[in-house]
Amino acid sequence: MPLSPPVSRSLRHTRAITVEAFARDDGLWDLDASIRDVKTRTVALASGERPGGTPVHDLKLRVTIDRELNIVDAEAASDAVPYPGYCDTIGPAYKKLIGLSLVNHFRLHLKDRLSGVLGCTHLTELAQVLPTAALQAFADDNVDAPGGLGGSSTDRPFELDRCHALRSDGPAVAKYYPRWSIKAVSG
Repeated sequence: MPLSPPVSRSLRHTRAITVEAFARDDGLWDLDASIRDVKTRTVALASGERPGGTPVHDLKLRVTIDRELNIVDAEAASDAVPYPGYCDTIGPAYKKLIGLSLVNHFRLHLKDRLSGVLGCTHLTELAQVLPTAALQAFADDNVDAPGGLGGSSTDRPFELDRCHALRSDGPAVAKYYPRWSIKAVSG
């Protein structure tokens, strides 16, 4: 169902977040993420005017992960920032992502390592989408892996009980994952 028709309005700002997942020849995966903020009109920043249509932020984050979703490498780049010479110096801090698991309290560990003055607000926010993006990337590639969609494993599928639709006592799990379906407890 689409959104309702909007009232009369004018576009002032666009934030675009993209994540592309690449299977590498060495068996690892790269997640290339970017966040881009663009104003439709010229804006006055403390560092000077930014013409409309020119990015205020154009930031990139690449994490390399193994098949278990552990980060084995990370890098960040800042192609457009509001404070050149300052914002764009934080990239090396994102090496602190190395060693984290995207599926084991990633967002909590991300906050510990890179929140506030320890990182860039926008790059750290961008990193928060990586776990679900990685799972989507692996969804059709990992069908026969433990917990994968192929059903050949005895491991419980990872995605169950992680959203409204895939609750173990719900109709979608009963239909698509009957082996893992549980009856709702009334009471």
